[in-house]
Amino acid sequence: MKLLALLLVASFCGTAGTAENVLVVVNTTSALSRSIGEYYARRRSIPLAQICRIQTKEQETIARTVYEKEIEPAVGRCLTQSKLTEKILYIVLTQGVPLRISGTDGQAGEAASVDSELTLLYPKLKGTKFPVSGAITNPFFGKTTVEFRHPDVPLYLVTRLAAFDFNGVKGMIDRSLLAKNTGKFVLDGNDAGGDGNEWLKDAAIRLPTARTVFDDGKAVLSGLGDVIGYASWGSNDGNHSRRRPGFRWLPGAIVTEYVSTDGRTFVRPPASWTVSKKWDKPSEWYLGSPQSLTADAIEDGATGASGHVWEPYLKFTPRPDILLPAYYSGRNLAESYYLAIVGLSWQNIVIGDPLCSLGKPRD
Repeated sequence: MKLLALLLVASFCGTAGTAENVLVVVNTTSALSRSIGEYYARRRSIPLAQICRIQTKEQETIARTVYEKEIEPAVGRCLTQSKLTEKILYIVLTQGVPLRISGTDGQAGEAASVDSELTLLYPKLKGTKFPVSGAITNPFFGKTTVEFRHPDVPLYLVTRLAAFDFNGVKGMIDRSLLAKNTGKFVLDGNDAGGDGNEWLKDAAIRLPTARTVFDDGKAVLSGLGDVIGYASWGSNDGNHSRRRPGFRWLPGAIVTEYVSTDGRTFVRPPASWTVSKKWDKPSEWYLGSPQSLTADAIEDGATGASGHVWEPYLKFTPRPDILLPAYYSGRNLAESYYLAIVGLSWQNIVIGDPLCSLGKPRD
């Protein structure tokens, strides 16, 4: 296992992007968005020309017409008018920029996250057109030996700086600057079998044995310390009953879970609310779902996380067997997540500073 992990790490020798490759999108109608954008730009030394100011509704869910009139073209103008189309690799959205686009559901549905929709802006600026319905194949998926650059990979990698409040986002940004390649990768499967558990098993094989905690039984892992990476079924695990796993996260720690609606909101729920599996009991839901929330992981001390604004279906959730080895190898947060996501213009969001990196492994 150790040899395999080292071979996988050695297979990528490219260089990560820098602040020169980041566009920060701020919604001027949101005080929170402005504060986050200013703080992040200062901490990462983002050039002023790469702060994109748009004006749109300060609400989490919008109609596609709003996205098409007020968000996508505004971000496109920021890129083209400042001649940044090729230079920018990563787009960072700030909380206060709308989160999700309403529409029909199902695998051929038109609903999507704003974040995932914006990944296709690069090819759209080159004249490519895409259908609104269903997911678009991610050309970067699984290309672990490929350097992310334009025009070789025709995408923008879009992440979001969001939490329950400004202090949560501030803490996440600060932790990203302290990330080191140390700590445990925790992989929590269940006893149900299937693709999700196989991906967790493969992740355990591809990560260094001495730094990996893996369980594929009924136990739900909790209370562990020095966690740098975590993948699980979250509240979809039939044995899971906790809202939070109670881990002690290291700076730079990232999270992914096979949960359909964990990115549905960044509005803090009541302290009394907890997760459940009772889809037939709306009194136990929070904003349309009984499932766990991505924002909880950030509040607890994680530095990055994935989420889904609506039902993505398992095959479109981030693959932990790609995500965690890529991150361990030194890929930055944005590249690690998007290497592991099969479809774009879909339900996925990635929370965190795209430049956050553990650096090359020393073990």
